[in-house]
Amino acid sequence: MDWRQTLTNGRDAATAGAVPRQPGSPAGARRLPHWTAARRWTARCALPAALALWLLSLRPVHLGGMRDYGLLQVLPVLFWVALGLLTLGFCLALADRRTAGGWFAGYVLGLVAVIHATPTLLYPELRYSWAWKHVAVVDAVIRHHGHVPRAGQLALYDQWPGFFDLNAFFLQATGLHSALGYATWTPPVFNAVLLAPLLLLYRTVTRDRRLLWGAAWVFYSCSWVGQDYFAPQAFAFLLFVTAIALVMGQLPTSVLYGPAGPPGRWPVGRFVLVMVVSAVIITSHPLTPLMLISALVVLSLPRRNRRVVVPVLAGTAAMTVLWDATVARPYLSENLGDFLGSLLKPDANVSSGLAALGTAAPGQVVVSWVDRGLSAAVFVLAATAFLAHPWVRRTGLPLLVVAPLPILTANAYGGEMIFRAYLFALPAASFLIAALLFQRENRPRFHPAVVYPLLLALLGGLVFGYYGKESANYFTKDEVAAGRFVAATSPPGSTIVSVTSAVPALYTRYDEKTELQLDEQDLADRRRLAKDPVRGLEGFVQHATPRQPAYIILSRAQEADVYQRGVLPDGTIERMDRALSEAPGYVPVYRNKDAVVYRYEGTQGGAGS
Repeated sequence: MDWRQTLTNGRDAATAGAVPRQPGSPAGARRLPHWTAARRWTARCALPAALALWLLSLRPVHLGGMRDYGLLQVLPVLFWVALGLLTLGFCLALADRRTAGGWFAGYVLGLVAVIHATPTLLYPELRYSWAWKHVAVVDAVIRHHGHVPRAGQLALYDQWPGFFDLNAFFLQATGLHSALGYATWTPPVFNAVLLAPLLLLYRTVTRDRRLLWGAAWVFYSCSWVGQDYFAPQAFAFLLFVTAIALVMGQLPTSVLYGPAGPPGRWPVGRFVLVMVVSAVIITSHPLTPLMLISALVVLSLPRRNRRVVVPVLAGTAAMTVLWDATVARPYLSENLGDFLGSLLKPDANVSSGLAALGTAAPGQVVVSWVDRGLSAAVFVLAATAFLAHPWVRRTGLPLLVVAPLPILTANAYGGEMIFRAYLFALPAASFLIAALLFQRENRPRFHPAVVYPLLLALLGGLVFGYYGKESANYFTKDEVAAGRFVAATSPPGSTIVSVTSAVPALYTRYDEKTELQLDEQDLADRRRLAKDPVRGLEGFVQHATPRQPAYIILSRAQEADVYQRGVLPDGTIERMDRALSEAPGYVPVYRNKDAVVYRYEGTQGGAGS
């Protein structure tokens, strides 16, 4: 029997709402045992109860108590009770073949809300410094009606502008003033929207609702990387999953195959849609097209898939080469040497994101090891499913799990490639894990008591990775006020100096000023700064004048960032504040509880303001 028929005739009975007949009882006299009815009502009550407890738990949170473990240190017990109850209810819902799809959707979206809306509801300002940077880029695109001149280190975004142009068009069409208003809600909204292409991908290999929704739950339970904020990579990843789902739906092994046409042939409309999605990815992000090409290459390895995959692969590769040879050529030409050098050091690329933990905060070392453990567990469970269930080997999902590996060894991507490879492998790996945990093949029934602890363990790993760095990702109103003060008062040509990137509004009107981050400088410069902050700053502010002064901004989030990552000795921010307050020429022009701004006008400017 074909593996798709096995799924449809066996496990897919849940889709039709079938109820197994009790032995010896007529069809009209089937009755559920009392414990089954109780389990069903528990599953239905657990969802609203868990969401209510979650909302109540957010009231007494003291964000100022975050340190090594971020939000993990300040979330109350009630939050964790709500998360455990939500997971229990989902397990009970999976165990009941009569559970309607709406309840599954409610549970998965509830998990998205609890995990990803919690920071949004708790924080008074936009979370994560890179999100602030991307808001500034959208603003610059609107001011310059497209290409941003004098973009400096952010010129990269001019060469992959799709995400920013789309947001600029949206703002102008709606009359909104800034992307800042909706960027705050990007993580929960992005993850909720991502559910649609995930389900579309999973439906190409099964119609069993237990596997579909179980795979979605596993994905959200293991997606700790945090690439879901207001950023081009989040947008491109959403489109990547969509493109792969559309391609998988056309493969000869797809269970969705039906009226679309003969096996291995593309309907014109669907092929054009895939090409449009690929084009938007190519114009929005430099890495995601390579991940898409790698995925298409591995999907084309089985002979039966080539008629479907090769046309998409050829079109995507051609558009990528064309874009890189024209619009993106300045960036690629400037960094070609680094790219070629990375190809010769695949071992360094793989380990770059895991090194340099010796001076990190003790809690961050624990967080990093938990992240590694969760990532390893995902691949081990996926490999176990590959061995335990022969039918998954005949799908393209195992190929998608290994597809990011060639890109992983090609470039370090600023030390983040290993995390990106995990993220792109996760959608397929999550389904394999769901097949291992929730498929009833060779087992009498699905046991919630066995799966529940494992799902809790996966969520435990997720919250370490997703919440563990929040003391540096979270900004107070005072920090935002300091950043906006610098943006509003610094004249064009000024130099804005920060210790790390953990500063909100730092890149406002970045095309008119020069931004410097001290943690990105050479090791010798950082050592000089740690030894003597005033002398360490000299090389970065030496060209300051009264007309084009230098501003040094120090803040709470930067102090937390320095402590967490260990790029400079703990307490560097405080020592810099003391040293600059006594140094000639450095004038404190703004100070509040969480931030201070110094202005330096050079030796001829004196100490006057």
